[in-house]
Amino acid sequence: MEKISTHRRKKKLAMGSMGTDSLPVSGDDGGPSSVHYVAAPKTIGSSSLDALQSTDSRRVMDIVDKLRRSGLSGILQLPQLVVSGDQSSGKSSVLEAITEIPFPRKENLCTRFATEIILRRATTTSINVKIIPDKQRPSMEKKRLEQYKSTIVDFTELPALMEEATNLMGLNDDGSGAIRAFSRDVLSIEIAGPGRPQLTLVDLPGLIHTDNKKQSKEDVALIQGLVDEYIKEKRTIIMAVVSAKNDYANQIILKRCRDIDPKGNRTIGIITKPDYLDAGSENEANWIELAENKDIFLELGWHFLKNRSDKEVSKSFTERNANEAAFFATGRYRDLPPEMVGIESLRNRLSQMLYKHLKAELSSLQKELNEQHSEVVIDLEKLGEKRTTTREQRRFLMKLSQEYQDVVKAAVNGQYEHNFFGTLDPDTSIDDEGNMRRIRAVVQYLNMQFASAMREFGHKRIPDGSDEVVPLSECGADKNAVEPALDEDYAHFSVLQVAEARDDAIERVRRILIRSRGRELPGTFNPLIISQLFWEQSHNWQSIAEFHIKKVAQVCSSFVAAAISCIVADDVATRLQASTVNPALQSRVERAKAELCRVIADNKHHPITYDPTYIAKVQDMRRKKSDFKFKGIVDQARTSIYSDTTRHFEHYLKPDVLDRGKGDLLEHDMDKTSAEDALDSQQAYYKEEVKYFISAVTKQVIERHLMRDLTADTLSPMLVGDMTDDDVAFIAAEPEETVRLRSNLETRKTMLEKGQETFKSALGLCK
Repeated sequence: MEKISTHRRKKKLAMGSMGTDSLPVSGDDGGPSSVHYVAAPKTIGSSSLDALQSTDSRRVMDIVDKLRRSGLSGILQLPQLVVSGDQSSGKSSVLEAITEIPFPRKENLCTRFATEIILRRATTTSINVKIIPDKQRPSMEKKRLEQYKSTIVDFTELPALMEEATNLMGLNDDGSGAIRAFSRDVLSIEIAGPGRPQLTLVDLPGLIHTDNKKQSKEDVALIQGLVDEYIKEKRTIIMAVVSAKNDYANQIILKRCRDIDPKGNRTIGIITKPDYLDAGSENEANWIELAENKDIFLELGWHFLKNRSDKEVSKSFTERNANEAAFFATGRYRDLPPEMVGIESLRNRLSQMLYKHLKAELSSLQKELNEQHSEVVIDLEKLGEKRTTTREQRRFLMKLSQEYQDVVKAAVNGQYEHNFFGTLDPDTSIDDEGNMRRIRAVVQYLNMQFASAMREFGHKRIPDGSDEVVPLSECGADKNAVEPALDEDYAHFSVLQVAEARDDAIERVRRILIRSRGRELPGTFNPLIISQLFWEQSHNWQSIAEFHIKKVAQVCSSFVAAAISCIVADDVATRLQASTVNPALQSRVERAKAELCRVIADNKHHPITYDPTYIAKVQDMRRKKSDFKFKGIVDQARTSIYSDTTRHFEHYLKPDVLDRGKGDLLEHDMDKTSAEDALDSQQAYYKEEVKYFISAVTKQVIERHLMRDLTADTLSPMLVGDMTDDDVAFIAAEPEETVRLRSNLETRKTMLEKGQETFKSALGLCK
């Protein structure tokens, strides 16, 4: 018999005097190292396996088998049976009894790595073997192991083939002295034949209780981690094998199953080696009680199996099954329900169990498959079209720029119908990533914050709260208007302000007036003093405006980055921002700052206003001062006299007091009068000018330089058209990792689509 390998070499197997009618069998896990062979039919399969699947079960299994053959086992968690237990618990014998496949269980062979057995129906018989390498292996080793694929047509070739796979995994002595005890690689054996059911089982290495000379602490951890990886999969049915030779309370597998599947929803307990128990003993009674689900409850229950002993290794499967049936027909086992003992009833239980489990999982499996397909499609859409030539690359950028324009124009115009804007969450802060995409709303909010900050902190000198003739209300806002609450990051501007009473302010202005006097007549003031007072009072304007520009610029930068990332893959977005977008945004900020400097420079010139409200405000302030003083004189002249006639107090004004008070209406200190007039004029001018400054910053600086035509210099079709071929290639050319990613995504998409077609076909959805 010759083995057919992918590397196309043929090798005569040293099988001694065996013929093609012999099959290898041996003792249980950890049993004799020799391998025995018994006569067996040449055809692969057994009619006794029919009990493993009903018609409905086979139909469901067909779906899973087709999904697995489509390559989806590496993408989705496909349903499977996992056989697990402690070392020497009888796992491999259980697996052999279920499938009637005589796997070689030579010492330190099968139990040192996971073995995946895939059974499927086919018109011809074949056995295909491959290695699925551990994901943690170096790429060169993974490639070497993945290349190993062999096909045989007779079980007699299986031992040598598995031995070769073991050598490739590095588990045998290669002469270097470095022997690995266990491997995380998986040996996959696909057995096809006319009599085979659609079934996948995994035989896991036995759990180790403690380290020893041959098995280190690292080996203990490796096996526990490997077993956990398999049994934690939500679509896996766990066959927890426990040996009656050892106390079940000390067998690790039961604890692992209870930790991962506490209710036992997908765990069935398999009790092996009951023939080692003394008939009628208390120990036997304890094991029977366990099988009856009275101790450790498993929703799927327990089952007794009697496998071949060391003396029965040469017996056929028919003889094995007959001996097992005879054993369970004696003693206390006769009282157990027939469905709890023996291999035939186990197959029936597994058939029903698998059918219910798979039927329940198919809906969620199909949903998960569709969700992953949608994710892959989105990822491919982000990569865009293939970009090999300059023409393809430029076309890609042109299309990208058009999509970018649509998003940005909609955001700047405040039209938020595009999917890019998502769902509005009013409970989040304005600078939340989701809200940041609605850039017009955010900038409007920031502009209102800027206006409030200017009215609150724009004036350097503020009233100290004392009773004054004319309040120093520098903000110029309507008294009945409600100012929006300022964010905390504006609070630091309050330290730039100085509290000052009106009398102190007048005295300060008087001193300035004296030191700034020109050729003006006494009682008047130099017009230039208004400029000096205004410049000092508006000292904070530039700081507040620069802070506002910085905040809006950050919003624009975050928004543009989000818009680009939404429509293109990260690698292209990074290069695009570095080469085009970021320089354009920086240029916009510089132009905005330059515009602000021009506005500030205009304020440094001599005050000019043509607004008639300025004169009205000055006159109103003077009238209020006169009214305040006159009211004080009237209060001094007011007197009350009791009338005997009316029997009430009558109120009068004393003429002499009024006459004396008339002189107090006029200020005799002409410098103080001029200082008051200058201060009033400056206040009236400030109230009008702060409105202009707010308008100039929001319109001429923010709108003109940061918001308007945001796509023109960041990314537009015209900009793409002006790019050189080198610039286009730098931005749009696909790097090697992207090419590999695209290939992987396309392969993944093809597999998922095959899975979708499998579901449609199997469920009768295709027309």
